Amino acid sequence: MDSMIRDINLAPQGQLKIDWVDQHMPILNQVKRDFAQRKPLAGKRAVICLHLEAKTAYLALTVKAAGAEVAVCGSNPLSTQDDVVAALVKNGVTAYAWHGATDKEYKMHLNKALDFQPDILIDDGGDLVATLHAERLEQAKGIIGGAEETTTGILRLKALAREGKLTFPMIAVNDAQMKYLFDNRYGTGQSVWDGILRTTNLTVCGKVVVVAGYGWCGKGVAARAKGLNARVVVTEIDPIKANEALMDGFEVMPMVEAAKLGDIFVTVTGNRDIIRREHLEVIKDKAILSNAGHFDVEVNKEDLRAMATSVRIARKNIEEYTFPDGRKVYLLGEGRLVNLACADGHPAEVMDLTFALQALSLDYLVANRDKLEPGVFSVPDSIDRKVAEFRLKALGVSLDELTEKQAKYLASWAE
Repeated sequence: MDSMIRDINLAPQGQLKIDWVDQHMPILNQVKRDFAQRKPLAGKRAVICLHLEAKTAYLALTVKAAGAEVAVCGSNPLSTQDDVVAALVKNGVTAYAWHGATDKEYKMHLNKALDFQPDILIDDGGDLVATLHAERLEQAKGIIGGAEETTTGILRLKALAREGKLTFPMIAVNDAQMKYLFDNRYGTGQSVWDGILRTTNLTVCGKVVVVAGYGWCGKGVAARAKGLNARVVVTEIDPIKANEALMDGFEVMPMVEAAKLGDIFVTVTGNRDIIRREHLEVIKDKAILSNAGHFDVEVNKEDLRAMATSVRIARKNIEEYTFPDGRKVYLLGEGRLVNLACADGHPAEVMDLTFALQALSLDYLVANRDKLEPGVFSVPDSIDRKVAEFRLKALGVSLDELTEKQAKYLASWAE
């Protein structure tokens, strides 16, 4: 099938990006070598709906090495890198994506990818699976299974499953320890600030940073802000997470109070309207608004537009909204994922963990296709631990092992 991309002539520079991550993803390299020998996905078609940058490209090539025919589409219009997509096409992967796709084009790309007739899939945020179940139910019934990357996508999958509508097994990769402990915390923590700093070229030290949501992603964002010498405020709805934030040394308060203090805001909740009219009415002049949740709904853009007397592009990836009293607020990356809309996403070494989980999950789904019922499943512990062991091996790190006496002691109830 013909690809739909921006410009195939961009392939050489995209290949340089892929070659770079190849050198910094040793776990995926081990998986790729194993796949190339075993061909566990031979005869299968795979669709990957993720942020289309170099690390994702290397995952696609790993799945292709397993013997699958592979197609990709973007999970976010602003995170697609046209040169990387062109390089993938040059490497024999079908692609339906370009940077800055309109909502209509984004939907078209999803459907084109599904026209590829995948047997297995990887989703990020749940749009691919939702399209299958809402518009292409007969096709959905023929899918072997898939894997989901994000918290947002898993919430949508669980809602489908609760209603008895999920027609195939999906593995919740986001819930694996080797994903959320590292990708969500360290990957998001670093890449969010990469995006903010690249885009604004402003300091963080001495400023008040407001982090909305103290899950694993929020923990990472707050810790990095603290490391940049910011004063950090956390907003939460969960009393346990709020206590965690307090004991980690951060202030906790409602958003309506934080709005009066914050210089830089980062939303990481997976929910909508985290910053809305009531907060914008009291927000500090020249506040910077950014989002690291999956969809562009955490900062209410309708309220921003309705309240503003003027809107202009102040700088690449920065929209300036001026309110009637003269206050200005700045929205980064159209309120989309700031680490991908305004930067290159998580570091390669971090995505090496997550994408190894993804690749091995596809292998597991195909190998166990006759045993798995429709539903949302955890990554098998054996895969989680395999990825951990691969990383330690790549780093040259050795561990102690239990002696026979120690193992017997731990397994016994008697002294």
